[in-house]
Amino acid sequence: MQLRSTRNLPLLALMALLISALALTGCNQKPVSRSSTAVSGPRIVSLAPSMTEMLYAIGAGNQIVGRTTACDWPIEVKKVPVVGAFGRPSLEMLASIKPDIVVEIDLDGEQTGKNISSLGLRREHIECKTPDDVPSALRKLGQLSGHTQKADSLASVIEQGLATYRKEAATTLRKTKVYLEIWDDPLWTGGKHSFTSTMINYAGGINIGDEVDKEYFEVSPEWVIRQNPDVIACMYMSKETPAVTAVRSRAGWSGIEAVRNDRIHGNFDNNIYLRPGPRVLEGISGLKRLLGTK
Repeated sequence: MQLRSTRNLPLLALMALLISALALTGCNQKPVSRSSTAVSGPRIVSLAPSMTEMLYAIGAGNQIVGRTTACDWPIEVKKVPVVGAFGRPSLEMLASIKPDIVVEIDLDGEQTGKNISSLGLRREHIECKTPDDVPSALRKLGQLSGHTQKADSLASVIEQGLATYRKEAATTLRKTKVYLEIWDDPLWTGGKHSFTSTMINYAGGINIGDEVDKEYFEVSPEWVIRQNPDVIACMYMSKETPAVTAVRSRAGWSGIEAVRNDRIHGNFDNNIYLRPGPRVLEGISGLKRLLGTK
């Protein structure tokens, strides 16, 4: 799927656009509600793919009665009715489904939240932007869904894994510089506050975008050349030319360390690397292999 230009887009619009392009196609948007008799526990609408993954991971997948077009994992979620796009639910769909709880991490404006509450629905905002937020988000969802034991267990495993990776990163002598290319027209990368930047740091590397105090921002080819990254990670699917091939052939990029040493990578499972969810340890492990720190 081709993205339109991301120039001057607000952050939520940019992320919604990216997630929509990365999501698998074929989502059924026909409102087929799940009967209350088939659900054990509160009936939940998830307005974020990370929340959806977590609910399935803690055993509450059968309680999800509505999702967004970006919620595409695990595969079973495709049977769940779509209530709108990431951060932009249909109020009519929400009113027809009448869930007990609506969970979200980011909405398209404050008014959207007020509109959901005006329907008499319980809305729960859950903060989850970094790997360190994942355990607390799991525990919160466990409390909301009635699956506290499994949520606590998974949260503890992730906390222990993050602690191990943190210690390993602290002992890494040479930090590999990584250029994270979120999109290529124009070039967008992750800044200091992006989820993937934190993942790179956990893996023992340095995200060259960390010098900018933002989540995501546009860069120039000249900026990348000056930064001279050791590794280039293309976190998107290029429809016409493979991303790795396109990067390798860019004018003036032949002198970049990553290009000279053929350390350009693509074909990532972006659900793992761009989505703060229960597979965060898997993502860090994959980055460690890519950086050579494992």
